[in-house]
Amino acid sequence: METVLRPAAGGMRRFAFARRHNQYNHLAASHRILHTSQSNAATPIPHPTAPGPPPPAPLPTRSELDERVARKRKQAELLERGRQLKPNPAKPSTALQKRFWKQVIVKDSPDGWHIYLDSRPVRTSNKRLLTIPHNKHHLATAIALEWDLLVSAQQALKHYYIPLTSLVSRAIDIQEADESGNTKIRDDLVKMLMRYLSTDTLLCWAPERNIHDPVALNFDREGESLRSKQIRSAKSIISHLTTKVWPGVEINPILDDESIVPAAQPQMTQEVIRSWIHGMPAFELAGLERGVLASKSLLVAARLLVEWSQEYALLRKGREGQEKFGIQHAAEAASLEVNWQTDMWGEVEDTHDVEKEDLRRQLGSVILLVHADGA
Repeated sequence: METVLRPAAGGMRRFAFARRHNQYNHLAASHRILHTSQSNAATPIPHPTAPGPPPPAPLPTRSELDERVARKRKQAELLERGRQLKPNPAKPSTALQKRFWKQVIVKDSPDGWHIYLDSRPVRTSNKRLLTIPHNKHHLATAIALEWDLLVSAQQALKHYYIPLTSLVSRAIDIQEADESGNTKIRDDLVKMLMRYLSTDTLLCWAPERNIHDPVALNFDREGESLRSKQIRSAKSIISHLTTKVWPGVEINPILDDESIVPAAQPQMTQEVIRSWIHGMPAFELAGLERGVLASKSLLVAARLLVEWSQEYALLRKGREGQEKFGIQHAAEAASLEVNWQTDMWGEVEDTHDVEKEDLRRQLGSVILLVHADGA
């Protein structure tokens, strides 16, 4: 018979109570150590002093406007320094760094207006005299101002310093080629300009809603979408061209909501526009080329051209007193999407602002080229 020894129930309870009591005492002791330890006050240290004047006061943070003003001042200083440069006799090539003329003069002649740097006439790249028609005295004056603003002869070698001179030289080259029976320049120009019609900026409309963007990004503050703005801008230009310039032609948008391949214009439309471009006078053709390259739109450039050219004055009959389609209208129509993005996300300094002004400068040169005095 087996005997099993078991501890008494009371002993087990006493053992468990003692164990819990020891744990409580241990925790209490640790908490007392953390919360009742004596705190030590910080020992103050005298502030170090040094002989001499006090340090300068902190400068305020420069704003974007201050930085832009400082940059403009630096550019003005560099410009003034360029005016004072003198040629080095030991290096004849540095003579280009100096402006060799003192006055710019506009002189009349039987052929037209000529620009003189003191006694030297301004010439084209083909060594021909730069001759401006008699009815474009304002154009001759603007070209003279271009040369008067140059600080060195070296700047005259860069076309972006003399855009009007380059533009008139282009028109004279086309005119001389026509007179000699050489049609290559005109044919190449027509072919190039017609390619822009196939991808015209004015006819590329954004989708009504971009599925990749939140709904709020598809509309501006007035609740209008980019597509509706593009359609409204294009319709006024297309309406004028299809009623006044190319009556009866059909001009369609080249992109649908979901397409990425541009659609071609009707064959009749292409033939009418090609014939119109091919028959342009030399100055108008050069102006159209400059306007298309600047705006990336044949329609915008054509609309600007017929508004200001003397050759199309009959198309403006009966519109006296109405607002003209000018530089601002053409620039806005050609850069609607860029303006939409910059209004939403902001401009990149020295990029968007420079491109905006350059576009207006290029379009303004078109008006100066084709407009006649008193027209």
